[in-house]
Amino acid sequence: MKTSPDLDLLTHGTFDIEGLLVEASNATLRAVIAHDGRTARCVYKPIRGEKPLWDFPGGTLAGREVAAYEVSRAFGVPIVPPTILRDGPMGQGACQLWIEEDGEPLVGFVPAAEVPEGWHPVAAARGPDGEAYHLAHADDPALAMMTALDVVLNNADRKGAHVLHDADGGVYGVDHGLCFHTEPKLRTVLWGWAGEPLPPDVAEAVERFISADPEPFASYLTDEELAATYARAAKLLADGRFPDPPEDRAALPWPPI
Repeated sequence: MKTSPDLDLLTHGTFDIEGLLVEASNATLRAVIAHDGRTARCVYKPIRGEKPLWDFPGGTLAGREVAAYEVSRAFGVPIVPPTILRDGPMGQGACQLWIEEDGEPLVGFVPAAEVPEGWHPVAAARGPDGEAYHLAHADDPALAMMTALDVVLNNADRKGAHVLHDADGGVYGVDHGLCFHTEPKLRTVLWGWAGEPLPPDVAEAVERFISADPEPFASYLTDEELAATYARAAKLLADGRFPDPPEDRAALPWPPI
């Protein structure tokens, strides 16, 4: 694949750190990056700022972020913003193009009696005074594509806040450090299509991934993780439908939003 202007900027640009995103569980910094007369914001996640996890090897989350982007590229759909692994002010880490979230939210808690037309209720909830709510998401084709990508990635952390909608109508998924585990880990708020047939464009994207060159993402994964990723993609195609939520473990991330 050819290098895009965004990847060129992320790869060769110089950092000007703006600050730390305090809500993130691992060290996450926002920066302005500049190169060859162009500037943009980016998210920089240094490996040295990763908190140890019991179920993912230390120092691998940044690489999984890059691998998720490369799998998205293999899908042929711009789901994950451009992401690379590079050196920065705190050492090597993932560097991802910043997406300005100016569009209407596509996932959220809404009053049970006011679920927007066409939205998919996912889970029931109660407000502080006992009022009924639903966790729900829009019936958006981009979210259906993201759902399939998450199945292939085995995304353990698709929160509502990890779904971004920009002013131009673009829909992006971010925060893919907890992906590619060999054991079933899928936790997502995008269960609205559970059991439904895969749309043709989604099936075609999964087929493109299976036939694509694995070199861009294989180096970030173990042989077992890579094999499991292809197995999930093959099963999704063979089933021809979106999976149902698991009954033997948590189906939603926490917090959901």
